[in-house]
Amino acid sequence: MIRVVRLGSPRARGEGLRLGTVRRPPRGVRKADYARRNYYDVWLPELAPSAQLVTRAQADWQSFARAYRREMKAPAAERLLELLARMSHHADFSVGCYCENEERCHRSILKKLLTGHGARLA
Repeated sequence: MIRVVRLGSPRARGEGLRLGTVRRPPRGVRKADYARRNYYDVWLPELAPSAQLVTRAQADWQSFARAYRREMKAPAAERLLELLARMSHHADFSVGCYCENEERCHRSILKKLLTGHGARLA
């Protein structure tokens, strides 16, 4: 089962492996401390919005959402979404981003994309 989380937040019981779907690692944190400080265990930037899109999110959310969905239709992203969806039926893990407000974060769209691929979500 997949949980969609805010990176850096306390881990839920049984959350499992935490995947960081962010473009950049956390600032000012040593790589060895990412997991210990509840950021992520594995970095998966392939599911993060491109650098060009990140700036667009602030100005025009709807345009950003459409463009991010288009990016996630690329073959490599589709394969990752399918893999995570299938894994969610056999293992517990989480995906996340740093944004405080999930509704204005790519992880809200990622959650819908994973559901569309048949993922089990918490």
